[in-house]
Amino acid sequence: MIMDRLYDKAKKRGPVCLGLDTDLSYLPACIAKEKISTGEQLFRFNKEIIDQTKDLVACYKVQIAYYEALGMEGMEAYRQTMAYIRQQGEISIGDVKRGDIAATAQKYAKGHFEGDFETDIITVNGYMGEDAISPFYPYLKEKGLFVLLRTSNKSAVDLQDVDAGGQKVFLHMGDLIATWGKAFMGDSGFSAIGAVVGLTYPEEFELLAQTYPNMFFLVPGYGAQGGTGKDLARVLKKSSCAVVNSSRGLITAHKGKSDDWDFAQYVRTATFTMKEDIVSWL
Repeated sequence: MIMDRLYDKAKKRGPVCLGLDTDLSYLPACIAKEKISTGEQLFRFNKEIIDQTKDLVACYKVQIAYYEALGMEGMEAYRQTMAYIRQQGEISIGDVKRGDIAATAQKYAKGHFEGDFETDIITVNGYMGEDAISPFYPYLKEKGLFVLLRTSNKSAVDLQDVDAGGQKVFLHMGDLIATWGKAFMGDSGFSAIGAVVGLTYPEEFELLAQTYPNMFFLVPGYGAQGGTGKDLARVLKKSSCAVVNSSRGLITAHKGKSDDWDFAQYVRTATFTMKEDIVSWL
C-alpha cells in the first residue's frame, strides 16, 4: 500500500517532500538557451533535480497548474516528470486538488491513477462530501489520496474556523476523512486516505496528529511560507506521520549562484539543509 511505502521512506530518509512546481523563470541559462521545446526544458530541469536528490527525500510533489498553464508542452513535461519519478522507484504526488462528484470524479480518478498522467497519490478537495471522494476508492489498494483538511491560506479561516455543531469545520472534516479512511488501512497503521495540513498553524497540526493517529499528512508551508523544523518537532518526535513539502525554497536555490549544469547541486544542498533542520529537532 502506497502510504506504507511513503511512511517507510519518511522514516529512513527523513520527511522531505520536494515540490517540482517548476516555472520557466527558474530554469538556469544552460537549459533555457538550449534549442529544445519548452516541455523538454522543463523535464530536463526536473530530471536533474530528481537525480541529485532522490536519496534525500521521501517523495516528490508536482503541482499540475505550472504545467497546465503552458498548454500541451507543459503537460508533456508533467507526463515525463511523473513517469520518471516512478521509474526511479520514488513516490510521486500529483497536486491536482480535484473536487467533483459522480462520473466527473471517476474520470479524474482514471486520468490521474492510470494512463499518461499516472501518479501514486493525488490531492483532492473533499468539501463536497464523500461523493467527491468515493469515486477514487477502487484505486486505493495501490494508490492514495491527500484530502484538504486545514489549509494554509489566509482566508481559510472564513470557512474552516466556522462553528459546526460545537467544533470548527476543519475538525468536522477531519472526522469525515478519518471515517472514509477506515476501510483502507495499511500495515503501518496509516490509511491510504491522508490529509493536507498547512504548517502555518503548527499548534493545530499537533492537535490533528493527536486526534487522528491513523492519518498520514502532507504538510505544505515550510520555508517560503514560514514553517520551520522546530514547528514540526512536537509531532514528528511522537510519530513519523507526515511528509513536509517545500517547492520554490528548494528548486530556486541555484538562482544568483549558478546558471550552469551544476545548478542541481545547489538544490541538493538546500534539500539536505531542510532535512537537517527537521531531523536535528528530532
